[in-house]
Amino acid sequence: MSKRNSQAAKTAARERLREERERQAKRDKAKRQVVVAASVVAVLAAAGGIGYAVVQSNKPSYWEGLKDAKVVAPANTTGTKGTDVVIGKDTATKTLKVYEDPRCPVCAQFEQTVGATVKKDIDDGKFKIQYVGGTFLDGDALGKGQIGSRGEGSKNALSAMGAALNISPEAFLEYKTALYSAKYHPEETDDKFKNDDYLIKVADTVPALKNNAKFQNAVKNGTYDAWALAMSKTFDTNKDGVTGTPSFVMDGKKLTTDSQGNPPMTVADFNRVVDAALKG
Repeated sequence: MSKRNSQAAKTAARERLREERERQAKRDKAKRQVVVAASVVAVLAAAGGIGYAVVQSNKPSYWEGLKDAKVVAPANTTGTKGTDVVIGKDTATKTLKVYEDPRCPVCAQFEQTVGATVKKDIDDGKFKIQYVGGTFLDGDALGKGQIGSRGEGSKNALSAMGAALNISPEAFLEYKTALYSAKYHPEETDDKFKNDDYLIKVADTVPALKNNAKFQNAVKNGTYDAWALAMSKTFDTNKDGVTGTPSFVMDGKKLTTDSQGNPPMTVADFNRVVDAALKG
């Protein structure tokens, strides 16, 4: 082989090697561009996900979103936003205000012990009752526009009670009794009333509400949810000095059994303080 041929071969080999290196460099550059582009997309996606999560976390909860919603008031109510719930005979000359929270264990105790007496007094025309429902055991302070973080059972049960009231005052009273019964009233720490199916299950023990599609639809659709918040605000802004439940007020005066301000929790004590207030 001549030196000339050998030199030409070397030159050709070097050229092929150069071209291969250029092709490899182009491939490496393309890969880097793909990796960078993918990384940018991943970062943007992550940022978008974080942004979405932040937006979602800053959205008001379902109940918070109802604070300024239009109120649908149940039938058998009067007053602003239907928050005046007065039940009894027109011939009764005085009204007993009853302040309660659906989750309140002491309210349940009162209903189980004295509830039948209250119902008889209403039926006999001894007095009317004005029901005022609160939801502070959910951690709410509607007078300050705050929805708390301790649950939603009081609000949900109060809404269901509105659905019962929409059927009739009698259905309302019977449903309230059922909710406070030893069988169905949960422990204060158990937010069982937040479950619509449970509220409907309890309602099925009330003849007027059993399999009542109108009542059930109102519960499932939250028809009276905004009303429940309006009622709770009425509780929080009351002028009777009531801060706990159960509380009883007649003619602007709280009915208590002792200097400690305890409510009447027996039939005897209830009759005593109510009779005194009726005379006063």
